[in-house]
Amino acid sequence: MSTSYPSQSVPNAPESVEAAVLGSGIPAAPAPIQAIGSPAENTPEDPFLWLEELDSERAMDWVVGQNDRTEEELFDADFAATKGAILTVLDAADRIPMVTKRGDHYYNFWRDSQHPKGLWRRTSWESYQQQEPEWEILLDVDALAAAEGIDWVYSGAQMLRPAAGTEYTRALVKLSPDGGDQVRVREFDLPTLAFVAGGFDLPVAKTNVSWADEDTLFVATDVGEGSLTLSSYARTVRRLSRGQALAEAEEIFAIDQSHVLAYVSHDSTPGFERDVAHDVIDFYNSKTYVRSGDEWVHLDVPTDVGVSLHRDWVIFSPQTPWTRNGVTHIPGSLVLAELEGFMAGTGALREIFVPTDSASLQSIDFTASHILLNVLQDVSSQILICDPARDFALRTLNVGAPLHSFSISAVDDEDPECGEDFWLTLTGFLTPTTLARGTVGPDAANDPTPLPVKSAPARFDAEDFEVTQHFVVSDDGTRIPYFQVSPHELPLDGKNPVLMNGYGGFQASLTPSYLGALGPGWLVRRTEQGRRGSYVVANIRGGGEYGPRWHRAALRENRHRAYEDFAAIARDLINRGVTSREHLAATGRSNGGLLMGNMITGYPELFGAISCGVPLLDMRRYTRLAAGHSWIAEYGDPEVPADWEFVRTFSPYHRLDDALPEGTAYPASLIWSATSDDRVGPVQARKMAAKMMDMGVGNVRYHESLDGGHAGASDNGATATMLATSYEFLWRHVAD
Repeated sequence: MSTSYPSQSVPNAPESVEAAVLGSGIPAAPAPIQAIGSPAENTPEDPFLWLEELDSERAMDWVVGQNDRTEEELFDADFAATKGAILTVLDAADRIPMVTKRGDHYYNFWRDSQHPKGLWRRTSWESYQQQEPEWEILLDVDALAAAEGIDWVYSGAQMLRPAAGTEYTRALVKLSPDGGDQVRVREFDLPTLAFVAGGFDLPVAKTNVSWADEDTLFVATDVGEGSLTLSSYARTVRRLSRGQALAEAEEIFAIDQSHVLAYVSHDSTPGFERDVAHDVIDFYNSKTYVRSGDEWVHLDVPTDVGVSLHRDWVIFSPQTPWTRNGVTHIPGSLVLAELEGFMAGTGALREIFVPTDSASLQSIDFTASHILLNVLQDVSSQILICDPARDFALRTLNVGAPLHSFSISAVDDEDPECGEDFWLTLTGFLTPTTLARGTVGPDAANDPTPLPVKSAPARFDAEDFEVTQHFVVSDDGTRIPYFQVSPHELPLDGKNPVLMNGYGGFQASLTPSYLGALGPGWLVRRTEQGRRGSYVVANIRGGGEYGPRWHRAALRENRHRAYEDFAAIARDLINRGVTSREHLAATGRSNGGLLMGNMITGYPELFGAISCGVPLLDMRRYTRLAAGHSWIAEYGDPEVPADWEFVRTFSPYHRLDDALPEGTAYPASLIWSATSDDRVGPVQARKMAAKMMDMGVGNVRYHESLDGGHAGASDNGATATMLATSYEFLWRHVAD
């Protein structure tokens, strides 16, 4: 099967984006005792440290009390109507069931009102093209949860490649007990639709696993003392044979405890079978090894050059300038070499894509004989096709329209009947998603037009709305783009309720996508004066909209640039008369929650209300909480005095100690999290809210979901509650 765009990827990175509503996690352990000699040792004692006791009676009493207070204020008839409208969208039977092809079947995971935990299912291509496909149910997660008395949340499945000419029969199914990053891995038999008696069954943990063959797994998981990194991920990888106890399995790969994680995968592509090991040093540095006999052979490139393998190719993407053999490849380039020659030191590098000031590569995939490139041009999508047979010539696939998003991926590059086929998804803020299928032609003149397969209907009346793109100059002179979704002929008198969304971290790009839930939850609502809502997406630095340079511009000591960018957009909205401080709301989660924390404490004069979700906020202790140690490359290490000097400047929990300008009030703030979030954890959100309340800030509220992990919700009902709570709080504070 095809591989993804090379990057320094770490499983379960903090993520945002309003569409990221599915996730998982189980309770994290209480925070370790503060290390002697750390920068925090000589600072005043934290009076809210007891809230880091994740599920202690005292801490949970506080959480329940805050939940009751928030729900009593918000959960009324208006809230119920908003939640109901959102849930109708999430549960709609006419959503597009996105599929993955394996063999002759097309696999899908589906949730709706009758199956809130979901169905893992499959169908044929002929059936999938019908308006109502006939699905074979493989696993009913609701029925499994009821039978076993555990609230299982489906977290994916990994199929075992069958022998040539035979169907897929085995899979490893991942199940979280409460929607968290920690999962139980169980072997599933497709012919009998049952878990394999005596088969592979790995206990709940943060596990990475790969089929080595039908009787062997490569397992990276918690196997006891010394097996985890400081980031709470696996430090070692073991080869586990069928029937063997995990404790008895041979260790085949290990990394330093200070690194983020280790994992080993088996590439089962016919003719290119190999084992590949990964030492993820931090989010942007890693080492890749290929097994040769009994040895791991390092692919010798700088650690900040992304590496992936596809058939006989090795593909590179540098995060910083990379000079090899006298040629410098700029960050965000796509560079390719023949693997065997590269490992022998004789292979030449071939540059496939070079970014520009306005264009960046977001992802790649492979058909049988072409490379598919997903490119952003000023945050609008463009699809390029690379033809290796024509000296790697690039051509544009003529689809779509400006200010929309398109993504392309191969259907099945190994199937001789459809090896050149691709999926194309098209979406926009006001454009419901369409899934099309196309075939790469021999040249641009012979690229057939992709044909729609499924189209989702509109979820709200968008006829009177429009999408525009704007640019504003940030404090240091950098031009920052943002999207605005507003009613036509918007009165520019500063009285329109506006919701801004931002993230600005980990090279994640915020691109146009259909506002199915936000439409009924925000856009089409009306104030007493008849004003409807507007929505703004901020493409600030720290993200990946313009590739690695855009991301690296806001790393560590330069983090403030992301916050300056967001504030510059807010000022521009106010200066243009789109809104005013009293009518401007903002939302963000995870790293976007850290962004919101810095808006609360650093730019309170710009916002009337803020929703701060599953956030990082205590940047002194973040490395000691949940998976925080893995993000040092992004933010800096507060244990290092020189780093703490700049980390302190964007730690919202500590910025509360800085006096606001006279006459400035904090915006109304909803801070929310999930007890079962084992990625960021709920304790930073708890402490921030408690500290603000202790300071006498009267317009702060706190809400904590008891499950759902880092996404804050584990099913559509919980997702609707989460979104409605946020929208309702913000609307009530800025829509008057």
